[in-house]
Amino acid sequence: MKKTLLVLSAFAILFAGCSSMSNQGKGTAIGAAAGGVLGALIFKNDVAGALIGAAIGGAAGNLIGKSMDKQAQELKQAIPDAQVERVGEGINVTFDSELLFQKGSAKLSQDGADALTKVGKVFVNYPDQYVLCEGHTSADPALSSEANAQANMKLSEQRAKSVAQHLEDAGVPKANLITKWYGGERPKFSNDTEESRVKNRRVELGIIANEEAVKKAQEQTQ
Repeated sequence: MKKTLLVLSAFAILFAGCSSMSNQGKGTAIGAAAGGVLGALIFKNDVAGALIGAAIGGAAGNLIGKSMDKQAQELKQAIPDAQVERVGEGINVTFDSELLFQKGSAKLSQDGADALTKVGKVFVNYPDQYVLCEGHTSADPALSSEANAQANMKLSEQRAKSVAQHLEDAGVPKANLITKWYGGERPKFSNDTEESRVKNRRVELGIIANEEAVKKAQEQTQ
């Protein structure tokens, strides 16, 4: 039921021990370990895994990181109610679903639409990137059933597509947008309390340099 609309080019890599380094420094360290080689990565991971797996490292990765640092700051200013984090050579943006939608609905609220319009205005200034739009719901243990799980999966799909459509309407090229959805299968917090379930009902965006950005960065650093 989960769909990948585009295939990104990258080489899946893992790194550790970089917590004290800057994001730009991490890019350089990763490049040293991976040799800056790109391979094919079909999105099987969630946002966090995709951001790490898409890193190319080296001087080119460092250059991409600088651009992402700038974009992340612009996003933080545009959407202070969302969580904006730099991860690897990309950006992870997390919206609580209550900010974007009414409970149980995939229709954007006015506040949600306004927030995504602001995000779109930032993204149009960075055309050489992919934006992964990922939908998640909570999974209340008291309501555990196959029917409920299917309903959650459908809702997360509709929300991811609603966000992607609004970004497209705001000027983000359709070719840059990827949608994925997981229902309640990938919680970040325990679903045992309503407070935690609220946090699990979210839409995440993963911003990753595309092939054109990688090519330009490599040419500039040769």
